[in-house]
Amino acid sequence: MNMALKLEEFGLSGSDAENVCYLRDLADANRLVNVMKSCSGGNAVVIGGGYIGMECAASLVINKINVTMVFPEAHCMARLFTPKIASYYEEYYKSKGVKFVKGTVLSSFDVDSNGKVVAVNLRDGNRLPTDMVVVGIGIRPNTSLFEGQLTLEKGGIKVNGRLQSSNSSVYAVGDVATFPLKLLGETRRLEHVDSARKSAKHAVAAIMEPDKTDKFDYLPFFYSRVFTLSWQFYGDNVGEVVHYGNFSGATFGAYWVNKGQLVGSFLEGGTKEEYEAIAKATQLQPVVEDLAELERQGLGFALAVSQKPLPSTPVDGKTVPGLVLGKSLYPLHATAGVILAASIAAFAYWYGRRRRRW
Repeated sequence: MNMALKLEEFGLSGSDAENVCYLRDLADANRLVNVMKSCSGGNAVVIGGGYIGMECAASLVINKINVTMVFPEAHCMARLFTPKIASYYEEYYKSKGVKFVKGTVLSSFDVDSNGKVVAVNLRDGNRLPTDMVVVGIGIRPNTSLFEGQLTLEKGGIKVNGRLQSSNSSVYAVGDVATFPLKLLGETRRLEHVDSARKSAKHAVAAIMEPDKTDKFDYLPFFYSRVFTLSWQFYGDNVGEVVHYGNFSGATFGAYWVNKGQLVGSFLEGGTKEEYEAIAKATQLQPVVEDLAELERQGLGFALAVSQKPLPSTPVDGKTVPGLVLGKSLYPLHATAGVILAASIAAFAYWYGRRRRRW
């Protein structure tokens, strides 16, 4: 139900060249593998800095191909990563030999007499000799069949919590479905395999056992595994961001806080239990009043929140988890401890003097 965006849609030609590859179906994947095998030790240009671009670039490097990535944004994975998070992955890719050309786009190809692309010309004037090209510039939901027949919204087919379209006999799932996200209180269309799998499973349940199936309650989830890296993200990346952990090491993350509540969590290099913890914390959406304290606690905050179910309390007419992360109480506890210790010492001194008198 999705179509890879083609170069021709941007006024460019050349996507039919034998060494220009897309990745949207099994046939594309098989073709990409065959072209990679023929280019070992050669050069590849990857157009796009999103999921397809980043994951294909890693695979190309592993197959001993020199990679240059080209994209117009200021950093990779611009729709999800903060500049700080993106910088970590870009530096890691550079350590593997990947080159980045940012802030520009493809303008044309140089093609030889055999119809193969031999160089990529960029709008900024650069020319990149290459043996193959991977194009990962996004997708478009293929809804043309349903125009005028089903209600469309936000680029997809609008469905309800049971994933039924405006025609109750027609269900839509995956990237093409615009569905209600209960956690965020709005409708969204999500492009990721996890959403596709879980929405499909829910639609089948809604069809087979409608009386036993609740509304689709999905926590947005994105992940990627490349080289020795592995990250997961849950929720929404809106509001103020709080980074934590060691960005020069193997484990770090970020929280997003919007209108005083945790709405998104990212973690690189976590364990199964730690990933589960950030997922649960995001689902609970605890109140956060002190961003500095959230940064100080880091991953420990999600681990603490996930330990037990939190009671719900009304806040501004909205029910949210009862945990509130406010100002640190450590200074107060320390002061109280000093006072208590001084009191005990004074009592011991007084008691000792009385005993000597006895």
